[in-house]
Amino acid sequence: MTSRPAARPTSTPRQLARIADRLSFVYLERCTIHRDANALTAEDTEGTRHIPSATIGTLLLGPGTRVTHQAMAVLGECGANVVWVGENGVRFYATGNALTRSSRLIEAQAAAWANRRSRIAVAREMYRLRFPDEDPSGLMRRELLGCEGQRVRECYAKEATRTGVAWRGRRYTPGDFASSDAPNQAVTAAAQCMYGVAQAVTAALGCAPGLGFVHSGHIQSFVLDIADLYKTEIAIPVAFEVAAEDEIDVGPRTRRALRDVINKRKLLDRCVTDIQSLLGPYAPERSPDDEADRVALQSDGDAELAAGVNYADEATVIW
Repeated sequence: MTSRPAARPTSTPRQLARIADRLSFVYLERCTIHRDANALTAEDTEGTRHIPSATIGTLLLGPGTRVTHQAMAVLGECGANVVWVGENGVRFYATGNALTRSSRLIEAQAAAWANRRSRIAVAREMYRLRFPDEDPSGLMRRELLGCEGQRVRECYAKEATRTGVAWRGRRYTPGDFASSDAPNQAVTAAAQCMYGVAQAVTAALGCAPGLGFVHSGHIQSFVLDIADLYKTEIAIPVAFEVAAEDEIDVGPRTRRALRDVINKRKLLDRCVTDIQSLLGPYAPERSPDDEADRVALQSDGDAELAAGVNYADEATVIW
């Protein structure tokens, strides 16, 4: 590995890459993961590979992986997510720090979620993003769910016809990945990878993963909302294409194919834009840009005051 010129200052992990510029996810298995400066090293029987940590959106750790404390530290510093991937699929276990220092988006999310009218308005807008040829205005939640279910069912049928895959319906037993047929395994693997991508962007933007507008009652509800925006457009078509090729190693092949499609279509950039467009109308108006590292104090009438100031001499204090 070549060394940097001495005159060039070392970049911090946070300065290296915005979330929209990163790889969607990197999958590693049967190796030891360590840190070398601001890079990760993956060592196995074939040698050592260096991976710039700040280019990773989500790191998927497959069977047989070991990771050091220093490696986790640099991943946390650069805002990457870490997901342990077992034989039964992806499960979310860890996250890095948000890349933004502003609470603007999470305040907008909380404001939109806390009001019943705005909550369903965001749900309708999510449906409109998924199916731009339909107008969900005026639809209530049960109607939205019914329309969504019908569109997903039609997508399965369409992709089965296009790829020549025998499709007998969506069947998946949680915790028993191998019991499904090849098409269902591919759909499951694709969905789980999309959850990892959505989690990476949600965490990087500083949003609350548990405040969902379609999903509810789970700590990852908003993540599921965002992942579903791209289910019929990206995840399901890729899954059926992989299943049509071969029934062997469906899970790994689906991850690789989906990774290539996500990077080619710049989905991370689009995901950032979609979240900002969904929550932006509910965000508080502030003059500093969204990345400012600024702490303020709340005052009356939703006003904000500078932190680090003693206001005892500027107002009447009642004990």
